[in-house]
Amino acid sequence: MCLAAGMAVMSVVALDAQEQVSQAPGAVLRGLDKINGVTSDIELAAGTTAAFGTLQITLDDCRYPVGNPAGNAYAALEISEMGQTGTLFSGWMVASAPALSAMDHPRYDVWVMSCTTS
Repeated sequence: MCLAAGMAVMSVVALDAQEQVSQAPGAVLRGLDKINGVTSDIELAAGTTAAFGTLQITLDDCRYPVGNPAGNAYAALEISEMGQTGTLFSGWMVASAPALSAMDHPRYDVWVMSCTTS
């Protein structure tokens, strides 16, 4: 991540830190396979891992504004690729600003849509 993007994420987190949030039991992510143009919704419970193509996506946490589960979602994710060492992405994705903290992969895009409340 470049320095400017990192500072932008820190600014968003600093602004949103003033907002009261609730912890959700899960999240809905959306994945795009850029080769075939197919999108898939991925529903994950906190602490679980799902496969999307060759990716392994783990949801650590999902938070949303208190009293507004349909509002902005903040998801802590770890994404790795099968057969590769290390992680492709580790951090928070923000539903309202997916470009601020995006995973960089030549074939796949993943972003958070919302938190789940049940």
